[in-house]
Amino acid sequence: MEDMSNIELVEGDEGRMCINTEWGAFGDDGALEDIRTEFDRELDLGSLNPGKQLFEKMISGLYLGELVRLILLKMAKAGLLFGGEKSSALHIKGKIETRHVAAMEKYKEGLANTREILTDLGLEASEADCVAVQHVCTVVSFRSANLCAAALAAILTRLRENKKLVRLRTTVGMDGTLYKIHPQYPKRLHKVVRKLVPNCDVRFLLSESGSTKGAAMVTAVASRVQAQRKQIDKVLALFRLTREQLVGVRDKMRVELEYGLKRDTHPLATVKMLPTYVCGMPDGTEKGKFLALDLGGTNFRVLLVKIRSGRRSVRMYNKIFAIPLEIMQGTGEEVNAGQGVPRSEVPACHPIQCRPGMTAALSLQLFDHIVQCIADFLDYMGLKGAQLPLGFTFSFPCRQASIDKGTLIEWTKGFKATDCEGEDVVDMLREAIKRRNEFDLDIVAVVNDTVGTMMTCGYEDRNCEVGLIAGTGSNMCYMEEMRNIELVEGDEGKMCINTEWGGFGDNGCLDDIRTQYDKEVDEGSLNPGKQRYEKMTSGMYLGEIVRQILIDLTKQGLLFRGQISERLRTRGIFETKFLSQIESDRLALLQVRRILQQLGLDSTCEDSIVVKEVCGAVSRRAAELYGAGLAAIVEKRREDQGFEHLKITVGVDGTLYKLHPHFSRILQETVKELAPRCDVTFMLSEDGSGKGAALITAVAKRLQQARRENVKREQKLRSIQPQDEEALIAREPCRKLFMLKFSYSSVRHPQLQVPLSPGSAGGSLPLPSYLDG
Repeated sequence: MEDMSNIELVEGDEGRMCINTEWGAFGDDGALEDIRTEFDRELDLGSLNPGKQLFEKMISGLYLGELVRLILLKMAKAGLLFGGEKSSALHIKGKIETRHVAAMEKYKEGLANTREILTDLGLEASEADCVAVQHVCTVVSFRSANLCAAALAAILTRLRENKKLVRLRTTVGMDGTLYKIHPQYPKRLHKVVRKLVPNCDVRFLLSESGSTKGAAMVTAVASRVQAQRKQIDKVLALFRLTREQLVGVRDKMRVELEYGLKRDTHPLATVKMLPTYVCGMPDGTEKGKFLALDLGGTNFRVLLVKIRSGRRSVRMYNKIFAIPLEIMQGTGEEVNAGQGVPRSEVPACHPIQCRPGMTAALSLQLFDHIVQCIADFLDYMGLKGAQLPLGFTFSFPCRQASIDKGTLIEWTKGFKATDCEGEDVVDMLREAIKRRNEFDLDIVAVVNDTVGTMMTCGYEDRNCEVGLIAGTGSNMCYMEEMRNIELVEGDEGKMCINTEWGGFGDNGCLDDIRTQYDKEVDEGSLNPGKQRYEKMTSGMYLGEIVRQILIDLTKQGLLFRGQISERLRTRGIFETKFLSQIESDRLALLQVRRILQQLGLDSTCEDSIVVKEVCGAVSRRAAELYGAGLAAIVEKRREDQGFEHLKITVGVDGTLYKLHPHFSRILQETVKELAPRCDVTFMLSEDGSGKGAALITAVAKRLQQARRENVKREQKLRSIQPQDEEALIAREPCRKLFMLKFSYSSVRHPQLQVPLSPGSAGGSLPLPSYLDG
């Protein structure tokens, strides 16, 4: 059984195939000339196929008796046997057969058998002649066994090396008259094989009617494999999307994008299209030190980011902190400021009691834990007491009223901490900082990791207008024309929209391509019926889809001998990282088996092939669905800008895109096929959730400073009564200043060149365009 990857004559790299060596022709190229004798050459010349099957002519039962005859004839001619006498029968080809050789080598009756056989040949043999003839037979048969053992040892060594084993245990099925009837042949063969391959434990098993029963078994196995293959293909076909289906997904996504942007349909839209109030990209003038927080998975990061202008230099220092499961999923005790005090004992004057709508302390646990991590990091970096601008990457669906206000819509990615949904996460962070009362921070922006990814790549490539996350979660953001965003006032410029497309399909529009396995994963999740698109595409769920398929195939008797192990029944045991490892082109099936064994799955090579195919089908569908969604976005950007052909860059982050061996290629191919008039460049993000948050904070501070200076300049130019400048700036949305209200006489603004009516009280003056956005 040879690995398919080594058989270049047959297409395919997976599994094994039985190879019929036809080793009888070994030596036809002259490789055995150093051990061939004059008798071998004479036998070959007298055969029906001179020069061919030379190895077979040295070892097989068809020729052993003839070799013995040629040797005896020469010895008789030389006067070494039978007193130099030669019978006419000894000159006849084929008179001595392998059965004669076997009879002459028998342990007890061998000598008597030899005398009888020689007499039948018309030879008068002495006892010494009989002994000599026995020796000739032994030499010929022993050489045959040795040569056969050497060739078999070469094959066993190859099998062991293919399997990368230190020691091989295997069985060799044996058949043939020479092996069956010769009294010494099997023992000699076994002994030499074990001597030549001491690191192989070989069992020799005598076949029972191999040519008939074996043929029937091959037919039965082929029939079984064919039936199983049909069942497996039927399951895998559920994950193979046609071009028409992908076009349908693209078009449905486009419809949902439009629904999310419009005021009337937004409440019912499954793709939420949340305004982020991020309206500008870095221009290279940003500089300073910034803190960034990154909450989006089982780990939480705190970063110090140093930005230098001019050379676009960014240096980062970070520390990773774990978030305990009881805090993530809200299963721990309710506490006060992380001190283990029950809610009933929280004083009425405590900030959490004072806030209407904030009813439980599990949210305290989460945000107090975050602040504890920040404090540890500031201590670690020697920055205790420094009031730094902070960007908070919060990678969950939030509805933002401004760049520094974000209300959590719902938890995703396995988070379930209670009493946070519907609350402003920035307020909760500020209150946690106040409760600790050790330091103060200027929280400038709350950012989604997808937006941070786009911003990071936009710092390097000005064509970057899309951010894509393909990792634990699934999401996408892009720069949308303000005129299309009915949820925000203003028609000029662009704003980044966080699509939160994980909810795509929650209204049933993807039910035609959802499988029973998708439904099982959804029903067993923390949020059944929600985030259906994410559950078909993101790294958090792909392994679980594979596990559900493997369970079903095992129940049908198509995998793991029909035995479902306890490990396979365990939810979450099949992590997405295993998909990436199993689908690696460099990974042999034996390594796949080892991965499965780590999961407690005792698999054969055939099982490993099926598991690899299942992983490939699930990950391919995910990449194609990503591509269809992204194609809808870039086509929308092309049409909105009125371009015949659009050149655009997509910033990408996420372990699925980065580490899976085929995901990125399939995604890119799908986008190219479904959006042929868009030239899409994919750019890997360098820490979008950390560096990106800092860049957004830096841009926001730059724009904030520009507004502050503009207000001062306007006040000085007009000599008006100073208003509450800080309140004015705080109320200002990211994209555009509120209209400035003035009371003044007739005057012409020196920069705007806008004539103003005399005596008009409370007139409105728009911003100059160079400050807009």
